[in-house]
Amino acid sequence: MANTASAAKRHRQSLKRKLRNTYVKAEFRAAIKAAREATASGDATKAKEAVRVATRLIDRAASKGVLHAKAASRLVGRLGHNLATHKPAAKAAATK
Repeated sequence: MANTASAAKRHRQSLKRKLRNTYVKAEFRAAIKAAREATASGDATKAKEAVRVATRLIDRAASKGVLHAKAASRLVGRLGHNLATHKPAAKAAATK
């Protein structure tokens, strides 16, 4: 238990931040999962939209301090790379 009023307030604030951060993390993790599934499915328009949504949520989490900026950049880069590399595979399978 906190010994001073300021310590009690800091604890209350930390609990609020923890709830918000948990929600934001869950949101962008779900978006990343959806983007990966859409990319693997081969539907280019669906994949592009899912990656766009995931990128937006990742960038927002980084701006709020929930996710480190470089970690966010790495996640966005990997999603973009997956999108770019799965497109030709879908086209090559369609032409065979």
